Parts: sequence; structure tokens; C-alpha cells
Amino acid sequence: MARYHIETYGCTSNRGESREIERRLRDAGHRKVDGAGAADVAILNTCTVVEKTERNMLRRAEELADETADLYVTGCMALAQGGEFGDVDAEVLHWDEVPEAITNGECPTPTPDAEPVLDGVIGILPIARGCMSNCSYCITKHATGRVDSPPVAENVEKARALVHAGATEIRITGQDTGVYGWDTGERKLPELLERICTEIEGDFRVRVGMANPGGVHGIREELAEVFAAHEQLYNFLHAPVQSGSDDVLEHMRRQHRVEQYVEIVETFDEYLDEWTLATDFIVGYPTEEDADHEMSMALLRETRPEKINVTRFSKRPGTDAAELKGLGGTLKKERSKAMSELKREVVGEAYESMVGTERDVLVTEHGTGDSVKCYDSAYRQVIVQNADEHGLEPGDFATVEVTGHQTMYAFGEPI
Repeated sequence: MARYHIETYGCTSNRGESREIERRLRDAGHRKVDGAGAADVAILNTCTVVEKTERNMLRRAEELADETADLYVTGCMALAQGGEFGDVDAEVLHWDEVPEAITNGECPTPTPDAEPVLDGVIGILPIARGCMSNCSYCITKHATGRVDSPPVAENVEKARALVHAGATEIRITGQDTGVYGWDTGERKLPELLERICTEIEGDFRVRVGMANPGGVHGIREELAEVFAAHEQLYNFLHAPVQSGSDDVLEHMRRQHRVEQYVEIVETFDEYLDEWTLATDFIVGYPTEEDADHEMSMALLRETRPEKINVTRFSKRPGTDAAELKGLGGTLKKERSKAMSELKREVVGEAYESMVGTERDVLVTEHGTGDSVKCYDSAYRQVIVQNADEHGLEPGDFATVEVTGHQTMYAFGEPI
């Protein structure tokens, strides 16, 4: 797992975000070290109060980029003035994208007991542990083993308990939610979602966590039909493709090919008028040629995902990919920078298209200052400022008009 160094500047909100980044990294098995020179990755959580602060942030980013292999810049300046870091060898991300970007494309790792957790109005529901994949770069498989799926009825009752405890958003998680039930010989994710939506009373929304394309492809029509039938489900699918090259996918031992991923996208386009595709790309895998990288860029342009995690490949001990001769760090950074620039273009266009529209949203948590974070039916983030003035608290449903946007989120005004 990766060794990380993190520096935080600014207000208590930034410090809270950094604590959450660290919690997720620790949960995934990563280790904190003192000093960027001893780290595989460095994280700079920035402030942007006055011009002097901005100059200090840029200078510190340049210093950290020289000291460590990979640098991720987040925080207020990164989101408000991300272009200022264009000459710095760094990835500019929203804070909650940082942990996933550092995980090298590996599956998330729930705790061994995999019990539900209520965090404010957000209920975390791990539906299974383990996966059915054997990716060449992933160390998580060594810790979790093959998928172990509790019965559907058991997970429905856990979801019901979360709603009764006050959850208005249920986040279904697992190493790979798409293969839920495979160990029993059945593909049970559509059934689980159908029963949660039809058997549990209350106003709530459900977000389905990461599902590899290899598991989703065989249930894509059934799954898309369930999404279309139930407003409780966010129209959101996280299907990490990792590469636009079939050759690289084969080397990675991924269980899908590009055509299957595209067929999933086409199916959801057919069933849903508006939805959000989230995906991941690993750039700089040891066997990735220039042509392979261009295929990934082309796939990003073609499928237009609205949430994209771009990760530079790094070796994990004990994995087969760690035995391969790696690409140079400069080449990986160049490819990562090119894809990250395209990512910001694609995501920015999606949020720009929302401006002037009305959205029904769920308030999920407090944001910076007197603001709240909300999500629309396609799980696009909308920030409402002056929340106290509008009487909005986590758990509330509201209708907003989208008045503006940043690259990774929109701004809304309650109607």
C-alpha cells in the first residue's frame, strides 16, 4: 500500500476534509509518513484567502512536486483556481476524489465485520465482502478473498434499520457490488435494489457503489430497468474501465473488454434520460504504449463520464504487476496530466449544462461555512449557500435552480 504525506492549510473545514481523506486512506491500508521525501504520494489541501496565500500555495506545490513521485492538490484554491496549478506537476482534485485516486485502481476494502454505519443522514451498507476478480495490480484481493454474499433479505433488513435510524441516503458498498450473489450462483444486485425500493417505507435515496464492468455487463438491462423504475435510486453507476485498450486490459487481467464497457453505457443511455457515469483510468501501466494511452483518451471522449478517477500506476508489493519493468515517472506524469485536463473539460461541460435548470435534490451534509451539499437524481453535486437563511439541513429534500458551477459541482438557489 502507499505511503502518504499530507499538508493542510486554511480553515477548520479544510482540516475536517483532510481528516476524512486520512481516515479513508488508513481504512484502505495506506500508511502516513513524515515528509514528502519518504512518501509515495503527497497531498496538499490548499487555502485561497488573499494573494499572498495563493503565492505560498503555488510555491509549496512546486516544492512538494519536486520531493515526491505523485502530488495531489485539493482544497479551496484547487477548486476555485485550479488552472493556477497548470505548470505544477500535480493532479488537481476535489477532496473526496483524493483517496480513490491514490488507491491505484484497487477495490475498496470494508472492515472485516462489514456492518452498516450511520454517518449523519448517510447510511453505509456493505452488501458483501471480497470480489471475483484477480487483477494483476491489486493487493486488496490478498486481504479479502472471493466474494461472500449475505442473503438479500438480510441486506434489506440492514437497509431498513438504517432508514429507521434516520438515514435519507443509503450508500451500497463492497469490493465489487456488481458480483453480489455470484458465490451462490445467482446475480442478486437487481433483486436487492428492487426490494429495498419496494419494501422499505420512507423518503430516502440509494447510491450503488463501485461495480466492475465484468460483473455489470451480464445484468446491464435488468439493472438499468430497475434504475428506471424507482426514483429512490440515484441514476448513477460507477464502472471502472481502467483502460481503453483491450491489450492493456488483458495484461491487467480485467474481466471485461472495451466493447462490453461501451455496451453498458449504451444500455443505460437507452433506459435513462439522464444519468451519471463514473469510471476510473489507470495511466502508465507497465505495458501501456502511446497508442494504448490514446485509446483511453478516445474512450473518455466517447463515453463522457461525469466522474472520473485518474490514477498513475504504482507498484504494490506481492502483485504480479510489481514484477514488470515500469514506465518512466515523467511519461506517466505526462499521460496523467493530459487525461486530467480532458477530464476537467468533460466534467465541466456536464455541470455547465445544468445551469438554468431546476433540480430536485437531497441535502446530505454541511459544507464550507453556511453551505450544504446536495445531490440531484443523477447524483450530481449541488452546493446551496446561505443554508440557514433557506432553512436547509441534512436530510431535507428541496427544489433548486442551478445558478452556476465549478468544474466538479454546481451552485443552486432554492425555489
